[in-house]
Amino acid sequence: MTRKVTVDGRTGKIRIEGSRLRYVREDGIEIDSEFSLDGTSVLFDGRSYRVSRGAGNEVWVNGRRLSMEVFDPRDLRPGKGNASNHGRQEIAASMPGKVIRVLVMAGDSVEEGQGLVVVEAMKMQNEMKSPKSGRVAEVRTRADATVSAGEVLVVVE
Repeated sequence: MTRKVTVDGRTGKIRIEGSRLRYVREDGIEIDSEFSLDGTSVLFDGRSYRVSRGAGNEVWVNGRRLSMEVFDPRDLRPGKGNASNHGRQEIAASMPGKVIRVLVMAGDSVEEGQGLVVVEAMKMQNEMKSPKSGRVAEVRTRADATVSAGEVLVVVE
């Protein structure tokens, strides 16, 4: 899945598929490389970078603070009462990562916007939230599981 990203005021698009990363900035700069994560660093194009999360949108890379915002088009999903919020909803991982916490169990009642699963990818934690009020029909993951982009983690009815 492709995301829009802003790094220190420069906008672009990033796409991660497995261990491939493609970053294209609006000014024409392109990076296409392999990467791997080991918990505190990113191996990118044969070079190791120390990475840690700062406050808010800050990310520290080799001691340099970067302001990073990632735009997820799912953030524009319709609000309460919209027809697309009815029926069975599958909540999937947006990029490869590791499940840190599962916040619900099958059968639990949930409210729209309630956290379901926390996934860590590239040293950033992403809480997957329920797109609607309903009941958790399935939980297809567990804590410490490694997940792929697009893998369904929870189903809400």
